[in-house]
Amino acid sequence: MAQKIRTAIIGTGGIANGKHLKGLRSVKDVEVVAICDLIPERMKETKQRYPEISGAAEYVDYKELLKDESIDCVHVCTPNRSHAMITIDALNAGKHVICEKPMATSYKEAVAMCEAAKKNGKLLTIGYQNRQTKEMLYAHKRIENGELGEIYFARAHALRRRAIPNWGVFLKEDEQGGGPLIDIGTHALDLTLWHMNNYRPVMVVGQSFKKICRDGKNTGNIWGGFDASEFTVEDSAFGFVRMENGAVISIDASWALNFADAREAICTLCGTEGGIDFMDGVRINKVVNDVMTIEKPDLREGGVAYYDGNAGFGPDEAEANTFYGAVRGERELLVKPEQAAVVTRILEGIYESAKTGKPVFFTYDD
Repeated sequence: MAQKIRTAIIGTGGIANGKHLKGLRSVKDVEVVAICDLIPERMKETKQRYPEISGAAEYVDYKELLKDESIDCVHVCTPNRSHAMITIDALNAGKHVICEKPMATSYKEAVAMCEAAKKNGKLLTIGYQNRQTKEMLYAHKRIENGELGEIYFARAHALRRRAIPNWGVFLKEDEQGGGPLIDIGTHALDLTLWHMNNYRPVMVVGQSFKKICRDGKNTGNIWGGFDASEFTVEDSAFGFVRMENGAVISIDASWALNFADAREAICTLCGTEGGIDFMDGVRINKVVNDVMTIEKPDLREGGVAYYDGNAGFGPDEAEANTFYGAVRGERELLVKPEQAAVVTRILEGIYESAKTGKPVFFTYDD
């Protein structure tokens, strides 16, 4: 690989502009040499927003972009349904890939993505940047030290009171594979599994609803109204997971719910020696000298080296630096594709359970 890494962006919508290109500005010796979008006007708008990529080649067909053998890495920032297809093609073309969350809309696709990365000897990671916040990184180190003991109960929180994304294809099931569960619930579940270091689900049961915003009017939505005829996904979904070792996880996800204490992309973890939640920063609860205590670490900037090489970065920048550091062989990926595949497996199971009214069971060959 040349000293300067040559990278490409496939999909120049909101997530590419709001996260990926923003994060790339903090990475040294990386050049965006190509971008791709089905809508040419969006590529023009992206170049206006990020003038440093004004010289990037433009493509409307990602397969043509992948023919450029000088491209080292690809960011997949398209609707969920095409994540697997584009990622696998990019890996087969010899590119390292960072794919936006969720990894895929089915576990079968996620496994195929992992297999393509292994077959081609290329790196693959998924855009779960919430692992990179100072709160999550600090808590993870405390958990790795064994301070919670055995974690046997957890909750994944992704609840909005009224925040339905009314742009792009968020409301279309055929493009996204679902609504808030696959959109924001995926972040909360990823954090939960990562902190637990537990990726062996054996059963899920769940239910989804479309109750609050059926007509698209008088919704109180912070982003305004929407076309109710295009709202083909749930507005909330809830699941329960039992793990192979007996631990359990509950998952709550909503874009619209009459729930005043809305919180998003956090989790609660309860172990034999203590618990952690993120309801007000990091809170660690335990018993000290026979007295119940709650510890609130001071995580103001400059106080802790949260993650090697990432001090001072926000999660978007930290994610980009971690990925390109791994491409250079200087660090490991924080989000492994095999971990993200389990997130997809659980979400798919909850959706299936919601449709059939029955629990979904997972088995393992080993």
